[in-house]
Amino acid sequence: MNPPPATDQLTGAELSEYNRIAIQNAAKLHEFRTATRQPDRTDLPIEQLVASFNSTAAGVYREYERMGDRPVSKDLEQRAAKYGIEFEHLGLTLGTVLHNVDLTVTLTAELIRVIRDALLERKVIFFRDQHLSEDQQTAFGRQFGGLDAFPFGTPGDNPFILRISHGPGSPGIENGWHTDVTWMEQPSLGSIAQCVVTPPYGGDTLFSDSHAAYLGLPTALRERIDHLSGINDYRIFVQGRGRGAMPDDLVTAVKERIPFGVTHPLVRTHPETGKPALYLHGGFLRHESLFDRRTGQTLEPNDSKQIVTTLLAQHGRPEYICRFHWKADSIAFWDNRAVQHYAASDYYPHKRVLRRVTISGDRPYNNLD
Repeated sequence: MNPPPATDQLTGAELSEYNRIAIQNAAKLHEFRTATRQPDRTDLPIEQLVASFNSTAAGVYREYERMGDRPVSKDLEQRAAKYGIEFEHLGLTLGTVLHNVDLTVTLTAELIRVIRDALLERKVIFFRDQHLSEDQQTAFGRQFGGLDAFPFGTPGDNPFILRISHGPGSPGIENGWHTDVTWMEQPSLGSIAQCVVTPPYGGDTLFSDSHAAYLGLPTALRERIDHLSGINDYRIFVQGRGRGAMPDDLVTAVKERIPFGVTHPLVRTHPETGKPALYLHGGFLRHESLFDRRTGQTLEPNDSKQIVTTLLAQHGRPEYICRFHWKADSIAFWDNRAVQHYAASDYYPHKRVLRRVTISGDRPYNNLD
């Protein structure tokens, strides 16, 4: 650090009373810091390097450390190289474009394993220039598990394809941080979306690292939510989200077949990597419903709401985020157990259309219980 310039190097116009005091103060602080500076701060734990009121950088650091201080493991890098796959990483801990992969051809079991491991390590992966039909898209999804149909979408020729279409008269409504279908007893493992109509501007999808978001919370809050769960339901679909509520008889029929209210932990253990992740959807979680799984005791409603409000802001920190710009026939494959996503609605009145298939998952759990 260079010392502040001497006052005799400045013009009279710059030497206002404020500037004179500021320069003198900076010089004294520089002298103090130089005299007390520790010779090497790299050995200090991250907790001592970040401000106590802002541990965001610590979350990114801790997650990257758990990744072996590498974007992908050496083993995955070597296996991918056998297929000529090149990685383009969009973020430190998440988001990678896999180049030189053709998803329209029959994929070997080994290549499917490479793709799945890339998803597990990077949490969301992308492909460019993939001209998949609806049947090819669902067939690709089935390489990673069973598929879930969506009971509140517009039916199409293929029941496992959800068409997400916005344009004139229909602005995008997915512009909030969320992980999908937490109203299900067994929420989806992940989703594979292909862009079939791109707007001339905007329409990006942002993804946020739920592992880093959890690790970046203050220690006291992390310890408090480790044993908390809440109730999730699909009331926003029943209410119609501005498109008209479902008729009462249909609501009754749906609730008889699909549980209206399921319990999930705020922190879930990833069933394949074993890492904890912050897990909630503000539109499905009943904000007043938090309870301690160890005792069964429900939190006071205001306390519950305050915790939820704090947690809902966590994924929006830019340090946890990568941003994907859609092009025609681009594909995003994200792990709902490891990320949240946000569809930017900045393209209205232009049209944007995605086709999505959803891979079946399992019931969230926390291995601390």
